[in-house]
Parts: sequence; C-alpha cells; structure tokens
Amino acid sequence: MLRPVHRSPAPATSARRARPTSRWVRTVAAVLAALALAGGCSLDPTEAPYAATDPARPATPSATPSASTSATAPGEPGAGRPGAGTAAALLAELPVKGRAPMTGYDRARFGPAWLDADRNGCDTRNDVLAVHLRGLTFQQGTRDCVVLAGTLEDPYTGTRIDFVRGDGTLVDIDHVVALGNAWATGAHRWDIRKRAALANDPLNLLAVEASANRQKGDGDAATWLPPSKRFRCAYVARQVEVKGKYGLWVTPAERDAIERVLASCPGQARVPGSGAPVRVDHDLSDPGAPLTGSPPAAPGGDAQPFANCTAARAAGAAPVRRGEPGYGPHLDGDGDGVACE
Repeated sequence: MLRPVHRSPAPATSARRARPTSRWVRTVAAVLAALALAGGCSLDPTEAPYAATDPARPATPSATPSASTSATAPGEPGAGRPGAGTAAALLAELPVKGRAPMTGYDRARFGPAWLDADRNGCDTRNDVLAVHLRGLTFQQGTRDCVVLAGTLEDPYTGTRIDFVRGDGTLVDIDHVVALGNAWATGAHRWDIRKRAALANDPLNLLAVEASANRQKGDGDAATWLPPSKRFRCAYVARQVEVKGKYGLWVTPAERDAIERVLASCPGQARVPGSGAPVRVDHDLSDPGAPLTGSPPAAPGGDAQPFANCTAARAAGAAPVRRGEPGYGPHLDGDGDGVACE
C-alpha cells in the first residue's frame, strides 16, 4: 500500500530572506537622506553614518571646527577668555573711553624729533633704520650711526625698498601708535619727558614705506590698517603692547577694530618689550606748557578753570574735581568728573 508522502515546505530562498533587510536599509537610507536635506547638507558616503557601517572603510575623523567658525564673537555670551600671554588678553585689560579733544596737540610737545633717547650717540631715526634695514652702508666718521643706504622689506606693503639717504619719498619711521592718537587717548595728561619716551621707544617705531605711513596719518586701527593683510595681526598686537606699557586707553571703535583683526589670529602673542623706560632722563621744556601759577580769581572770589592740565599740575591742584576751583569740562576728557587725573 502506498503511503502518502508528506513534503516539508520548501526552504525560503536567500533572496526572500534578504527582502526585509533590504527594505529596512532602504528605509534608513531614505530617512537619513531626508534629514540631510532638511539640514541643507549633502550626503557623502565617506562620512558618518556610512563610514561607520562599512567595515571595509575606516571611519572618517570628525573635522575640528576652525577658530573663525567656532569662536564666539567678542563680547557675546559664552565667549571664551583670551589665552594668557596673547595680545587679545592684554587688549581686554585696556580701559575703553572716548577720544579726548586735540586741543593743545603739537608734534613738538613730544620732544625734539629723533632725540638720542638712549644716549648711545645715535639719534632714534638712524637707530631704527639700522635695526630694520639690511645691507647697510654708513656714513664715514659717524661711528656707524648715519645710515646712507640699505634694503627694507616693508611690513606695511610687503614690498622691497632700496633706501638711499636724502630721498624722503622712500622710507619713513612710523609711530605705530600715532602721536595724535596717543594725545587723544591719554598723552595730553603727561609731562613732556613721558611723551618723548613714547615718541622714541623702539617698541613704537617701525621703518616703513613712506606713502603708506602718510596715508595712515594719526589714524588708529579703526581708520587705517596696513595694506598687507599678513602683517595686520602683528601690527595691532604692537599697538596694544604700546598702549598697555604707557597706560593709554582705546576708543570703542578702536577696540572693536583690533578685536576683529585678532579674531583671525586668536593665538597672536604679545610683542616683546623694548626695555626702554617710560620717561626719558633728558632736560626738556614743553613748548606748549602755560606759565605756572594758580588760576586767576574771578569776580566774586570764584577761580577760573585752568587753561589746561599742565597748568593745574604746576599749581599743585591736580586732580581737579567737578565743583572745585579750577575745574572745567575741557580738562575732563573722559567726562567722569575728575580732571587732570
């Protein structure tokens, strides 16, 4: 008798077993594609998650955000503190005030041009030329003081200049913190010996292309920067160092401009000091200083304001506070009620 044969169901083919998995992969891929499109990104098969799911391809390390994209803008919540020893850290310590009036400003009030401040027998201009030029030729009989010729790699324009003494169109010695800017940010309060120190400090001096220096004039970082962008970080770092050394302030616009430059080089180191004192030991007279003495009495016994802070100091009255004899708004550059601080 024939027995019925019971056949087991045919095993599922490998293709059938793969279908659920294929649908799952396609579903995941579709979701990832939709997420990428929503985020405005394109999917790159070399990036996660694809690299992580393919054992034959090593995962691509995640990119480190650049300083320009990851750094928080200065002054915004969450902004990190500048690193110690950086120009940005020193900038954060400088006082921020408005510009004082230019009343009384004159180049002569910073001492004779190119004083031999360090008493080495050479004037400051030739000292700076000797430091910044190469292939120097000196005038005979000057103990290698007077520079006759040399080559300058100009930091402001990035060009090479063949300097020849007597051609005033070639090279200038620039005050990195311009003397006019210094006057408006604190130097108007100083005596002439301190102003002369600033005007002759190698920290504040660079040999540069003459026309670039004259375009700068008395401008600060908010109004002028070197045409060579490669030098801008070093340039503003030097300005910050000078202002820190001499106790000058920055204006809001000046601070913001320096911050923008330093944001491109957050690790910009401070400029090494020159070792020059902040007051020369020369016997100098201030051509703009008024006659000494107390302010004249006005009718009724009230004192008239001092003509300027030099007169107030000479009379032993500085600082002068609002309401005191001799006080005047023209003496109070920052408007805080205390003049000739």
